[in-house]
Amino acid sequence: MKKIAIILMILATASTLKLAAQGCGGPVSDEGLKMFGFVQGQYEYHMTDPAKNSFTFERARIGAQGAIPYDFSYYVVLELSPFISPNPYLLDAFISYNRFDWARVSVGSFKTPFGLETNTACNGLITVYRSTATLQMVAPFRDLGMVLMGGNENTFLTYQFAIMNGSGLGRFDNNTKKDIVGRLVVKPLEFLKIGASFRYGYPSLNNTKDARTTFGAELQAKYANFTLLGEYVMDEGDYNRDLGGGCSGNLIELGEKRSGGYITAAYNFENIKLEPVFKFDFFDSGNSALYEESNMTFGVNYHFNDWTRLQANYIYRSEQPAEIANDEFVLQLQVKF
Repeated sequence: MKKIAIILMILATASTLKLAAQGCGGPVSDEGLKMFGFVQGQYEYHMTDPAKNSFTFERARIGAQGAIPYDFSYYVVLELSPFISPNPYLLDAFISYNRFDWARVSVGSFKTPFGLETNTACNGLITVYRSTATLQMVAPFRDLGMVLMGGNENTFLTYQFAIMNGSGLGRFDNNTKKDIVGRLVVKPLEFLKIGASFRYGYPSLNNTKDARTTFGAELQAKYANFTLLGEYVMDEGDYNRDLGGGCSGNLIELGEKRSGGYITAAYNFENIKLEPVFKFDFFDSGNSALYEESNMTFGVNYHFNDWTRLQANYIYRSEQPAEIANDEFVLQLQVKF
């Protein structure tokens, strides 16, 4: 706890102006430094044999962001959940140069700029969990590197182009090559966004022969109170078996070529603050003899206000070649600050 207090005191001494980072803290006002965070308390009931249930913290994060005259900004986030790690650790930390709207540059540790679901803030996910396809094929979720980006939520075009280690959060590069990652999103209509992502790199230790190539396509439609999200990812080649599956879970043994995706639909009844959600996601590990799965998530979100929500999800899971008893009911209460 003493280390956490020291870090927060250091953060609080920085000066700020304006910032629109690629993180989950939102913009900073002219008044100065912005402290932010969120807590996700959770109850899980696992329909295994025998059944298991527990109260947990899915995530507990705190951060600071702001701007320094002239044209520079910073963003720092700590993960505090004991269910993710017994010791708090640095999650995101990057410095940005924001003078040019269409050529902003960030250097440090940040999310891999691949795909819609990966780059949706954890406190903004419409279901409690991300899809298996995202968790397994986008890893590492976070990495060290440099990203060039332009555009924003209101422009016709946004892009991100990054050069990254490819070895994961808080790790030196494990070979002499760098990963190239990019994402492009267009907004042809006010309610519609269509995007594509790619990654090319060498993920294994001292291996510069076996590359990994990943492609993704995404769609996001929001009309009135209706939301439709979809994504498809194709991935082939070598992969780093030490990374784990995305930001949670264990990495599944993968074949040479793997693919998967999801589609999510939701409707927000604002007058009663309820948002029913349905999600279907699927994942092919690249070898049907190894592992395939498809999942259906039935959920409802209750929005107490702009900062507090309750999510209830039932996840029906189906696996091949052998069915596993692992359906789950999860209840998550989230508060942002």
